[in-house]
Amino acid sequence: MRSRHWSGYAAIVMMGVTAYGGTAFQPVDIRQVQTDGEIGRRIDITVYNNLLAADLDMDFLQPFRDRTAGSGYVGLGKTVDALARFAAYTEDTRVIEAKDKVIQEILALQRPDGYLGFFKEEARLSSLWDIHEMSYLIYGLITEYALFNNEHALNAAIKGADYIVNGWQARPAETTAGWGITEYMGATGIEPTLLRLYGLTKDTRYLDFCTHFRKLPEWDGLIVSGRWGPIQGHIYAYLSRCLAQLMLYDIVPEERLWTNTRKALDYMLRGEGLTIIGACGQHECWHNTQEGAANLGETCATAYAIRWWDDLLRREGNALYGDLMERAMYNALFGAQSPDGRRIRYYTPFEGPRVYHKGDTYCCPCNYRRIVSELPRMIYYQTATGIAVNLYTPSTATLASPKGNPLELKQDTAYPQDGHIRLTVNPSAGENFVVQLRMPHWASKPDISINDTPHDYEHTPGAFLAVERNWQPGDMVDIRFPMSLRLVKGREAQAGRAAVLYGPLVFTLNREKNPELKDEDLRMLTIDPSTLSGPVPDDSVHPGGLSCSVKAWRTTTWYPQAGYDWKLSLTVFADPGGEMTYFHVPNPNDPLLVDDAW
Repeated sequence: MRSRHWSGYAAIVMMGVTAYGGTAFQPVDIRQVQTDGEIGRRIDITVYNNLLAADLDMDFLQPFRDRTAGSGYVGLGKTVDALARFAAYTEDTRVIEAKDKVIQEILALQRPDGYLGFFKEEARLSSLWDIHEMSYLIYGLITEYALFNNEHALNAAIKGADYIVNGWQARPAETTAGWGITEYMGATGIEPTLLRLYGLTKDTRYLDFCTHFRKLPEWDGLIVSGRWGPIQGHIYAYLSRCLAQLMLYDIVPEERLWTNTRKALDYMLRGEGLTIIGACGQHECWHNTQEGAANLGETCATAYAIRWWDDLLRREGNALYGDLMERAMYNALFGAQSPDGRRIRYYTPFEGPRVYHKGDTYCCPCNYRRIVSELPRMIYYQTATGIAVNLYTPSTATLASPKGNPLELKQDTAYPQDGHIRLTVNPSAGENFVVQLRMPHWASKPDISINDTPHDYEHTPGAFLAVERNWQPGDMVDIRFPMSLRLVKGREAQAGRAAVLYGPLVFTLNREKNPELKDEDLRMLTIDPSTLSGPVPDDSVHPGGLSCSVKAWRTTTWYPQAGYDWKLSLTVFADPGGEMTYFHVPNPNDPLLVDDAW
């Protein structure tokens, strides 16, 4: 296996077992953060143009009223989880009312025996996806309890969990006999849900179910490339179970619970399993050829990768996970949604046409809403000595200092459109603490000043910079990351080609924005790296967007004497018409091309 040219991977591996003994960062409550910029815009359009525009009554709730299905999947639980979080974040009465209506109906529809699904009686538990659907419903009800102290939701979650635990244990062989896929894929979500419920109730039945019946500590998942057999390579099911093992580690700290997480990291970061846009997999499953067409980048897998990296970042304090999160958000994740927010993709390839999922139900649209509802809590973290800033985006946060005093943070920035961030640190009174700032691995040393005085420091790309001082109300930190376009070498299927990046942003070629390419095979374009120009403001994809340009010719042309055939306009990857991300280059060892994809 050829090593990926990413020096940061060694930093993750070398942290070793000792890093797993505690949690470096603590998450903040989403109600403590408000964000703007493209992250904030994506949250808003997901809430108002997607979630509230969906027919929650007929598409999501009606199957649960009918209970006539023998197969299928709705995704109501994932949507409830997002609804509860969005209601808490926005504090908008429209969102709260929509959430309350859905929760009330679910509670009313729950059967006396605790059943929460939409399957007919003879198909319950034993039909594929019933446990999966119910697990996320229980998870969503727990989120409702956690954010709104709704005891009825917690009681329903307990009854629903008891229905699964008792029923599955009573007939283990019959329950899974007809699934035809890897068992943990068919029951994705059950262990994180029950471990979360155990954390609330301390009822050891839920812990015992995960450890003894489901044998979570013994699980040694295979990294299987491709979709075949029992689909052992299913990414989002695999990462969900990795997260469950890490949750169990907090209860029973056994080192073996990190084995599968390490394998997945190795496959992604050294084994070519992660692509330039931060997405992984073909047709939902692990894939390492770097092919970018067709079923690349299932949205569920992207959502779970971001959630998993967030978990690892909080545990280890390694800034490189923030790089991975940011790359996936701005490219694979936002590229999975239409610019107006209404439609969601199942897959987001970086080569060839992209298509939207036909409806609002099923796993990918619902998992998209869930992860977007979690983004506010990934911007800032609390630490034992202060706070950490992970994502640079216009935002405000009301946190607590290490002494428990009110601490307000505010970011003014156009990042990632440019590298200037102005961070206001506003404690209620002067106090000594540490502000940690993520230094992206791709950025050379930024100029940093505090209250207009240059700050001298030793720069380590791909790490957190710790700034310790006696912070006073209104202190201002100015950060200026040097940002320029760069060409990143392709690997494996993309060898001899290069992609254009600017900070975390990947650029793409939209044929409609280059009408002279209407009948051209886009893989047969050769670009001249020396002609790369920009970026310049371009709102055609979203407000505050960018575009750049590069000169090109047909690969079959006798060049360079023949001159250029076109000047291509490239837009940010979220452009829904994007069809090509890697371009053939005349010299694959051109010094203008860089190896480091991350």
